[in-house]
Amino acid sequence: MVVLVNRAKMTTSTTGTGTITLGSVVDGYQTFAAAGVSNGDSVRYVIEDGTSNWEIGSGTYTASGTTLSRTPSESSGGGSAIDLSGDAIVFISAIASDIQPITYVPTTFTATAGQTAFTVSYTAGLVEVFLNGAKLSTADFTATNGTSIVLASGANVGDTVDVVAYGTVSVSNTYTQAQADALFVDVAGDTMTGALTVGGTVTANDIAISDGSPTFTMTDTDTNALFRVSASSAVGSVTFEVDENGVGSNPQFLIQGQNVDRFRIDADSGDISFYEDTGTTAKFFWDASAESLGIGTTSPSAGIDINANGSAGTVGLHVNKDNSTGYFVRFEADLGTNNNRTLTLAPPSTDSSSEPFRWGTGNAYAFETDGTERLRINDNGIQVTGNITVTGTVDGRDIATNIPASLGTAGQVLSVNSGANAAEWADAASGGASRGFVYFMRG
Repeated sequence: MVVLVNRAKMTTSTTGTGTITLGSVVDGYQTFAAAGVSNGDSVRYVIEDGTSNWEIGSGTYTASGTTLSRTPSESSGGGSAIDLSGDAIVFISAIASDIQPITYVPTTFTATAGQTAFTVSYTAGLVEVFLNGAKLSTADFTATNGTSIVLASGANVGDTVDVVAYGTVSVSNTYTQAQADALFVDVAGDTMTGALTVGGTVTANDIAISDGSPTFTMTDTDTNALFRVSASSAVGSVTFEVDENGVGSNPQFLIQGQNVDRFRIDADSGDISFYEDTGTTAKFFWDASAESLGIGTTSPSAGIDINANGSAGTVGLHVNKDNSTGYFVRFEADLGTNNNRTLTLAPPSTDSSSEPFRWGTGNAYAFETDGTERLRINDNGIQVTGNITVTGTVDGRDIATNIPASLGTAGQVLSVNSGANAAEWADAASGGASRGFVYFMRG
């Protein structure tokens, strides 16, 4: 007997008159397998190819490949298999002979005087009795044993008794209500188990995927797979939420590419990680609890912590500004009056005077206070604007006084005379061993 299932319709790109290979499911329908067809089942099929070519028959379904053999019973080609174009539709459908027609067998008796029993074969509940053309009610006869009809009152001699026995009606391969409910999700509150394949558009207010390891997979056959969540401005924002209630520890929102980690949000801590090309190490890391950003490190020790070890090239931080307005780099600290605002270059763990920090520029450095330039370093040396106060020693001699207010003459240097603490301007050639020089030359 052929297998009949519901809503199984697929495409086929097969050409010719032989076995067909099933293609994709038609929107709004099911694949043969999803509808319940098993490997080796014989099914009743209908093929429609264009507007005028069709074929009805039975065939054997093969799950591997996925194919369907063809044995036509009727077709637009005079009963033979039609020559398929490569763009046909095939679906499972019952034909007239699959649904048994209602049959009946009439038997006529001529009664004798007072006759009540009439021998006839029937199915209890599927029999009607007529007396002289008038249909009797079920109270006027007994029909329970399937072999005889017994009238409640005896017939008159010559009466005509007609007994009509109806055949049973059978529809093959049907589903019970419970079976149908298990196969189709079509009412509020229904739950579906197993894989769901959607070839079109799903529109819903709320979709929940619940399983031990729930997975949502989107596959596109071309090169432009797209996952889009949108909301109109009148509705509000779009939210991605990782709900950790009842799912154990450390829930995460993770994006992978080529099966390696690319982006991760830890739902517990709020930490955010961007990974390098192998997906094993976070190279751009936001520490939510410390409110710190790590570049090249997942343990930032400052507001912004850059660890350039292993990075390409020799520059750890490159800042570029291509116009003349605004600031190139600005450091600002609002710490109130008399608080320390210091820009510090910390020494390496193995410090050496032969390996100093170097400031390199293609032009010059200028240092300003309160909007006025105070010190400039360029190819000509160091230029100072304003008074210079020196503390400490020069050549081992204490300097306790300010540098003279006078600027000296061209070519002189600022020096400390032997046995004196005060600094003075002197000719560079006249100092000898008795002078300790602070090498600021008057230009």
